[in-house]
Amino acid sequence: MTNTRKIYNPIQKDYVTFLKTSEETNGEYTLVEVELSDGGGVGLHYHKTYSEKFECIEGEVQVGLGKNIHTLKPGESATAEPNINHLFRNRSGQTCKFRVELRPASRGFEQSLQIGYGLASDGLCKSNGFPKDKLALAWLFEISESNLPGWMSVFEFILRKQSKKAKQKGVDKALVEKYVRF
Repeated sequence: MTNTRKIYNPIQKDYVTFLKTSEETNGEYTLVEVELSDGGGVGLHYHKTYSEKFECIEGEVQVGLGKNIHTLKPGESATAEPNINHLFRNRSGQTCKFRVELRPASRGFEQSLQIGYGLASDGLCKSNGFPKDKLALAWLFEISESNLPGWMSVFEFILRKQSKKAKQKGVDKALVEKYVRF
């Protein structure tokens, strides 16, 4: 595995290594390995089209599924099925390592990670990890197939509309060209 498939997000404090992409598995699954610093993680969201299985390799990672938080230790796993609110975070005091498998694969998810991490590395994201460019944020939100739970879902209509605008202006093509390497 070459380092060109390992990306870093200085805001989320994690490295992601792409082990298997949608292209390599004929769309069956996407598999990534995450190294997450203490305090890092991703907030509550859900996906409609794919499940996410989290499997701890080193340390401990917390995975929230619905209203339950599961602290996974090496060899343990938890799966967020489609339409289940979930999050992951590290509150262990040390770096943890875990794998995430999406079924079926999501090319949009793969691209959104590469672009989002590239923007973060280039200083083009806010402290909450969201791109400063609203059109880029909206388009990444759409291609990652992420959805906001509860009352926050009211913002999805605006994001979808902004995503269309991003495509009309060519923001999508520019981001892919600059940041998507594989």
